[in-house]
Amino acid sequence: MILDSLKNATLYENVHPRMKRAFELLATTDWKSLEPGIHELEGRDIYVNLMERDLKKKEDAKLEVHNEYIDIQLLLDGAAESFGWSERKDLAQPREAFNADKDIQFFDDEPQTYYTMRPGQFSVFFPEDGHAPMVGEGKVRKAIVKVRR
Repeated sequence: MILDSLKNATLYENVHPRMKRAFELLATTDWKSLEPGIHELEGRDIYVNLMERDLKKKEDAKLEVHNEYIDIQLLLDGAAESFGWSERKDLAQPREAFNADKDIQFFDDEPQTYYTMRPGQFSVFFPEDGHAPMVGEGKVRKAIVKVRR
């Protein structure tokens, strides 16, 4: 898991071959002009889910994991968004089997830690990271860039 500000994104361009392109997208897109929904950059290798959602209570945010994609979650608008985080290897309470079509599995485990992002900050979640996004109060606008491994 990585937490940083978008201004420091170049530090992470070499983490994966597609990361440089993904961070270029985050830095150069006019997010206010785009409608919420899925926007493909390089087919399904790099795409964005732009969303506007109400945040939820900690107890309602379940840890999730992905196998095929790395998530880069950028907070665009809203006061703050908190996340729960746990190492995937420590997750022991699956809610259901892994859904390969949606590349997701949810868990009922309690997160090992919580942290908060402000607008302009991003988190990167690898398949080794369990994450519970969208925790807090109010509404946020965020971009989730999905980068195929």
